[in-house]
Amino acid sequence: MISRHMLPVILSLLVASSAFPAVSLPSIFGNNMVFQREKPVRVFGFAAPGESVSVTIGKETVSVTAADDGSFTAVLKPRPAGGPFTVTVKGSNTITLTNVLFGEVWIGSGQSNMEWPVIRTIDFSNEISNANFPALRLFTVKKKVLMSPTNDADVIGWASCSPSNVGGFSATLFYFGRELHERLKVPVGLVHTSWGGTPAESWTSMEGFDDDPELAIFRTRFVQMTNALTKKDNKQEMIVYQKKLAAWEDSQRLKDPGNKGFGRGYARADLDDASWQTMMLPQAWENAGLAIDGALWFRKTIDIPASWNNKDLVLAIGAVDDFDVTYFNNFEVGATGTNVTNWWAYPRRYSVPATQVKQGKAIIAVRAFDNYGGGGLVGPAGEMKIFPKDAPKDAIALTGTWRYFIEMQAKPREPRGQRPVGPADISRPQNIPSSLFNAMIAPLTNFVIRGAVWYQGESNAGRAYQYRKLFAAMIKDWRKRWGIGDFPFYFVQLANYMAKTPAPGECAWAELREAQTMTLSLPATAMAVIIDVGEASNIHPWNKQAVGRRLAYPALKNIYGMRVSSSGPLYRSMSVEGSAIRINFDYVSGGLSVYGTNDLYGFSIAGDDKKFHWATAVIESNTVVVKSPRVPNPVAVRYGWANNPDVSLYNTAYLPASPFRTDSWPGLTINNK
Repeated sequence: MISRHMLPVILSLLVASSAFPAVSLPSIFGNNMVFQREKPVRVFGFAAPGESVSVTIGKETVSVTAADDGSFTAVLKPRPAGGPFTVTVKGSNTITLTNVLFGEVWIGSGQSNMEWPVIRTIDFSNEISNANFPALRLFTVKKKVLMSPTNDADVIGWASCSPSNVGGFSATLFYFGRELHERLKVPVGLVHTSWGGTPAESWTSMEGFDDDPELAIFRTRFVQMTNALTKKDNKQEMIVYQKKLAAWEDSQRLKDPGNKGFGRGYARADLDDASWQTMMLPQAWENAGLAIDGALWFRKTIDIPASWNNKDLVLAIGAVDDFDVTYFNNFEVGATGTNVTNWWAYPRRYSVPATQVKQGKAIIAVRAFDNYGGGGLVGPAGEMKIFPKDAPKDAIALTGTWRYFIEMQAKPREPRGQRPVGPADISRPQNIPSSLFNAMIAPLTNFVIRGAVWYQGESNAGRAYQYRKLFAAMIKDWRKRWGIGDFPFYFVQLANYMAKTPAPGECAWAELREAQTMTLSLPATAMAVIIDVGEASNIHPWNKQAVGRRLAYPALKNIYGMRVSSSGPLYRSMSVEGSAIRINFDYVSGGLSVYGTNDLYGFSIAGDDKKFHWATAVIESNTVVVKSPRVPNPVAVRYGWANNPDVSLYNTAYLPASPFRTDSWPGLTINNK
């Protein structure tokens, strides 16, 4: 929903100043910053036209003259990793930057899975408390929409990574950067610029659409949407739209009739719950066979040791989808509702006062209410624990068996009615083509980097065939704007997500994954496959550690020369052998293997009728042989071709194989532009 402050920002245009009273630098420069090592150093900014500006780093000084528009760029010699340095920029005034390092600089961008913070990942409490990395520097570009490119950005400036600031930083980018920092033993600078729910066209410059006629549609959309923004009656239309949207969203959700269970004693320590059913937690209760919305009570008995007597405790139960009220021996210790953002994924941590803590048996009771979609205590597992406030290492794990009772239930809610559409979709101005490139990428393009990592695609999943060209166009566009050659561009393939499907079929998310894989034809690209990391009921996988590591592997191998496996198996070719098809792979890393099970599954096979059937598959040397008695004359194989497939093919480095298909038959999204 658009902020009441957004329209003035949306309508703002870059206005070049003709006079600069003092030397100034864009916000990418600041104390604690990192310059890219071993590459020419660009220091750029603005001054009065014709003014002489000097830039000094260490014993090197370079002087330049500001151009007629006031811009200047000083290029200094490459330097090895190290520091700290002081950078002095001097003209009519002097700017001094302190604690500056040289190391590896990477940009991380995309939508919500790149934006997803460290505090919402598995074992986040330990990750945050151990995040003392003075030479790992964090920089965040704030969200902003502009209709033309700007030369500066709104930012949260450079800071040394510490437990005090890492919790809200991009988890994918942090875990990627930490892997590089710890392996390379050099400073690392991470520049985060992302926005949840945004499509790739928002991150592409207007000129980036010029090389392919099929992408000209985004120029048309830009004109349509920006024209709508300037309509005189736009403000009133937005007010009406916001009311309609709020009413529609409210109509979709089950209403909570109120907490009846507390009055019935469901939180009491002396309640006999032997007749209650059991469930392993964490998990969505749909995964445990409860296809319902409503309210469930969960109870778990623990033993409080004598050493905890009269001590303040921290009770952590992970995320609850959607709302909860939590009790310790019938004493309410906390509740979470719409008072927090993304409440369905927000990790619950409540304080248990010392006056309630006594040695012996204690009951933890949670009333979870689900008003739409998945429900339950959904983790992550590492965040379900209880411990003394002053001794977190003495934690008792709360994962495992809990007793539960259904207080009230309803059939799962299905979408009803058409979601209201804002005038020319101005309810989401960040989706206007080029709008985020203009505000959040353009200001960075003169700053020298090593490469970029990208996690996006969910918002383009209904337009996979278009994405084949759009994503490649965006990468080429960024490389052209930076002007430092084909810098490394590594991206994350969409994770497994949504309900399992019992039979092979067409799938929009599989087609988007395929489009991402096709982008590997561009030089200096790599893809992190996470088809084994996702969660059925959560589009934001909590295991961002695996995502960051898998993004780091190709950098460690291809750029830094380390002996690591950079990818899981990628489909190379097929051959028909009688009633079977043999599949050949790249990146087998010493051989193919099955991981997490004894069986190889996820394969389907089809004949000329294009009807796919589940198939048996076996590993032979570095190939997979696929067949089915239902398809005596096979012509095509697919693997992992579903929203949330069951897959088990890895290489010996335990990196998963990418989903693929050997056919090119038209799919679900071929005509969706």
